[in-house]
Amino acid sequence: MKITIGSDHGAVQLKEEVKMVLKEYGDVEVKDVGTFGTDSVDYPDIAEKVCGDVVSGNADRGIVLCGTGIGISIAANKIKGIRCALCNDVFSAKMSRQHNDANVLAMGGRVLGFGPAGEIVRAFVEGKFEGGRHERRVNKIMALEK
Repeated sequence: MKITIGSDHGAVQLKEEVKMVLKEYGDVEVKDVGTFGTDSVDYPDIAEKVCGDVVSGNADRGIVLCGTGIGISIAANKIKGIRCALCNDVFSAKMSRQHNDANVLAMGGRVLGFGPAGEIVRAFVEGKFEGGRHERRVNKIMALEK
């Protein structure tokens, strides 16, 4: 699985911790599109880079991070083909994959500690879409883009 990850300045530390968690998976290849320091950057630019990889097929999933996760998740969901879920708990991360086939995870560097964030990432990476009645709903969500 290929995962593209990116953060603004408000979540650089969390991004590094998430990358450590992703190293636990031998079959996960991670591409980091920045930012790499604490100088201010605009989170829509990061969302565009990460989600561009997902919609082009260069990544299977994406992870986007900003201070709260709110702004970057809103930006990500403006990109056609993206189903970004802002998750602050493991149950939401599981459901985002099982029921919504989320292809991008958003989290907040100023909201979550490293431990909970790691568990959320694991749930997102390991989660499988259940299809069935959920597929009909995901198709309706995607039809809203038209």
